[in-house]
Amino acid sequence: MADEIIAKFDLQNPSASVVALLKLRTNLAALSGEPLIEEKRRQLDKILQACLGLSVATTVPQAEVVPGEKLKLNFAVRLVTGQPVLWTAIRFPVSGERMALRDYESLSNGVNHSVAQTLPENTPLSQPYWLREDSTAGTFRVADAKLIGQPENPPTFPVEYVFRVGDQTLVILDEPVQAGTESGIFEARRTLKVVAPVSLHCENEVALFTSGSSRDVSVEVVAARANVKGELSLDAPAGWTITPAKQPFNLASAGQREKFSFKVSAPKQAIGVQITARAKIGDATFDNQRIEITYPHIPAQLLQPSARIKAVTLDLAIRGKKIGYVPGAGDSVADALKQMGYEVTTLTGADLTTNRLKDFDAVVIGIRAFNVRNDLVSHLPDLFAFVESGGNVIEQYNRPGNDLKTDKLAPYSLRLSGERVTDENAPMKFLAPDHPALNVPNKITSADFDGWVQERGIYFPNQWDEHFTPILACADAGEEPKSGALLIAQYGKGYFVYTGLDFFRELPAGVPGAYRLFANLVSLGK
Repeated sequence: MADEIIAKFDLQNPSASVVALLKLRTNLAALSGEPLIEEKRRQLDKILQACLGLSVATTVPQAEVVPGEKLKLNFAVRLVTGQPVLWTAIRFPVSGERMALRDYESLSNGVNHSVAQTLPENTPLSQPYWLREDSTAGTFRVADAKLIGQPENPPTFPVEYVFRVGDQTLVILDEPVQAGTESGIFEARRTLKVVAPVSLHCENEVALFTSGSSRDVSVEVVAARANVKGELSLDAPAGWTITPAKQPFNLASAGQREKFSFKVSAPKQAIGVQITARAKIGDATFDNQRIEITYPHIPAQLLQPSARIKAVTLDLAIRGKKIGYVPGAGDSVADALKQMGYEVTTLTGADLTTNRLKDFDAVVIGIRAFNVRNDLVSHLPDLFAFVESGGNVIEQYNRPGNDLKTDKLAPYSLRLSGERVTDENAPMKFLAPDHPALNVPNKITSADFDGWVQERGIYFPNQWDEHFTPILACADAGEEPKSGALLIAQYGKGYFVYTGLDFFRELPAGVPGAYRLFANLVSLGK
């Protein structure tokens, strides 16, 4: 039957195939409900809809809705062929409601209908299904196995259009999109998302503690709706003390922000823990952040992970006080330095002058700075002069290639390569165990390389001037050891450090040993 329909298909008159398609559909309905058959039924229904020239669109005024709010839904149906099609009902699977419609004799001019539906109070917030639960190493956890492999979440509030075509019922599934974006254009289409009345933002990803110490932790509350009030608290494991226990908030307008500070005290026998911010509004409790990802080539993405702070307890000593930070392609190392107790100032290329740099104990350069910035190369002589007069520079990894702005990355020559160590648990060999970088002010041991995430490091130099001392060596299984992960040269009275170690990953992850080692690098010569 399918072969015959294909053979007789008229590109200029697709609706001529409708009668035959309905007969095929009747035969297919008589078969067992195996997964393959169900998939063929769905495919056939799409072919039937296309040959009918039948389209539906469900729109809402705004793409974001809070649980318990009313949804103002507008339904539009259009039929571009002369086939007899009756729109008989709208069904709402979430609520189980069905709204019967009068039989429209003609849909050719388009038919619109509006109705209000309430989003249930217990509707979960929108979050990609593979990010709803905490992942394990290298693996996402998905509670509903049927979702695995789907490119997106199922519709938040699906809508079923019920039509009568001949003697058969045709159901078309749709989902609400924000009005004006229903054209299907990638960058315009905004599907319905469930959001909380507020979102929470922790000022820092990581908070450092010594055993029994206390520090202030700040959380910002941002209103998604007007006139939202509730209580903000921090949820910590037993033994940790939070003061005050709760703080009230009352935000009058959507978009209003208010910051709250809590004193967090670690127990004497403390280990690293997660502290979660929570906002109680009425009988509901929310702990979500709000992260928007917008690019012109993909639909807008909304992430709402838990607002958490990783509280890390460690024995950490630092030397020096003032750090200049030159941002690169983007990382949170500057925030980590602040957590360590340093005063951090963000520097531009124009700030890299002898007079300006004399105020700092060390200068740290962000990842791929010499790949993405054009304002640094001309100021390198002043940066090297800062080292020569007793300063300390820590340059994080750059990537070799055409976008590298200079080969003169250090006062002495070194050459970048594509060498990397991808095993985050690769054993570390200490090549210079007596070097200050491994001893002052923190004694670095192999334990400081436990718990690293994702990899050891990337784009290690594979050639360097004899003035550089390689400090560490590591390798992936079956490969030769690579000793370019951490190179240190004394230049004049100061130190120049080049490192491909993944500090930009380890510090936000709260890896204690990464903090201790980075503190040693910043403290060189102090």
